[in-house]
Amino acid sequence: MDRERFEQLVARAVADLPAEFQERLDNIDVVVQAEPTYRQLADARLKRGETLLGLYEGVPLTRRSRSYGMVPPDKVTIFQNPIEAKCRSEAAIQREIQRVVKHEIAHHFGISDAKLRQLERRRK
Repeated sequence: MDRERFEQLVARAVADLPAEFQERLDNIDVVVQAEPTYRQLADARLKRGETLLGLYEGVPLTRRSRSYGMVPPDKVTIFQNPIEAKCRSEAAIQREIQRVVKHEIAHHFGISDAKLRQLERRRK
């Protein structure tokens, strides 16, 4: 899939978030990157066999104080190549982008990976 189409799918995933979440996405950039950098992989502390599909870098809303301000935007990066490698069709890529965007935005709202796994198990 070309980069432009992938970026469109990411933009759609953000636009499809419920309004109550979109309203609280101030000072956050969502970007597409082909692959994670070595630094991003090291910081993610992945377990053996895990792949980094997305990454939230910033200060979650739950950890901000009143003095929080005048800071660069938080950043959500969606990694195109690992997502494409995991998926077999454009429809699967679109579903995975939706899932990864929601996952990373959840970190912005202060939800941990452990809590996200718990919520996902309940949903299934």
